[in-house]
Amino acid sequence: MNTPHVSRTQVVDQVTLRLAQPIPLNQEWIGDRELLQQLLACWLVVDPRDLPLSPRITGQPGVGKTTLAMSAAKEKKQDLYIFQCTADTRPEDLLVSPVISEGGTISYQASPLVTAMLTGSVCLLDEGNRMNEKSWASLAPLLDYRRSVESIIAGIQIKAHDHFRCCITMNEDASTYEIPDYILSRLQPTLKVEFPARDHELAILHYHLPFAPADILSLTVDFLQKAHELDLEFSVRDGIHMVQYALKRLAQDSSHPLGQDEAWKEALTKVLGQEALDLDSLARRRSRAIGNESTPRGLGDFFFDEGHPLHPDS
Repeated sequence: MNTPHVSRTQVVDQVTLRLAQPIPLNQEWIGDRELLQQLLACWLVVDPRDLPLSPRITGQPGVGKTTLAMSAAKEKKQDLYIFQCTADTRPEDLLVSPVISEGGTISYQASPLVTAMLTGSVCLLDEGNRMNEKSWASLAPLLDYRRSVESIIAGIQIKAHDHFRCCITMNEDASTYEIPDYILSRLQPTLKVEFPARDHELAILHYHLPFAPADILSLTVDFLQKAHELDLEFSVRDGIHMVQYALKRLAQDSSHPLGQDEAWKEALTKVLGQEALDLDSLARRRSRAIGNESTPRGLGDFFFDEGHPLHPDS
């Protein structure tokens, strides 16, 4: 299905809205194909009385939630619009904002969400768990059978095109606001993006950095896979930044050029911090910080890490 061609303005109830621009769909989903199929299934309509679902895509930062949505829109051959949710997002930011045109007159700018609604495209609400309840409340009628929003600023009701589809990403970290239950009940089902398997992670790094030496990519993936096993949050995005920095340091014209291992180690500490040099110790410290460490066996546990030369059990 191709998104219909539209002009960059559209009239709704005699109000002219300037439309946003879609984003380029130049990302490929490299990972669990089943997850992509699940998202596409959410957007199917199986009967004239049926409605598409608006799923929430959860996972740690950097695991590919946005890429998943981009790939699904590309597979459906629809334009994609992304709205970045923040703690200070207002209802008018989500819908229609007044702007001063040439000559001092007021015109109305449709948000990426409203543009997708009007043009029959896909909208991704990115990091939705950072948005306040008042803004979410303005979307309640869009996310149920009414499939519409009301702009108080422009004084119009906007109905979604039959081809309009929506999804929401949510990072699994500290949220600025708790999403109310009446909104969560509309954001179903939940699709969870996990850290990728080794072959997928290596393929993702190679896709983004085809010019990187194979041994650097392999070393980086080995590091990331160990971090995943230890439930540390380092992601493939971190790996891409590490490889980029290491390659730039290796390419630098210097009288004292870095060796490949030295450049990679420097990249690791600059991107992830000095503590990332010892993943096992980092995992133990973080486990204790969240209360998962077992009860100390003796007084020495309060003063020395396990394995320390002065620990009584060493």
